Amino acid sequence: MSRVRAVPFYCPFCGEQDIRPDDGSDRAWRCESCDRRFELAAITVGGDR
Repeated sequence: MSRVRAVPFYCPFCGEQDIRPDDGSDRAWRCESCDRRFELAAITVGGDR
């Protein structure tokens, strides 16, 4: 299974678009505007196929 980074379009906290990948993990992002970190996870409906 290939691991593809999910790309956010805006910060979930402040709504700004100035976000960059963070070094924490493959899912980690940081917002340059509000200086917060967050992670994204892709969830599929229907299980693994």
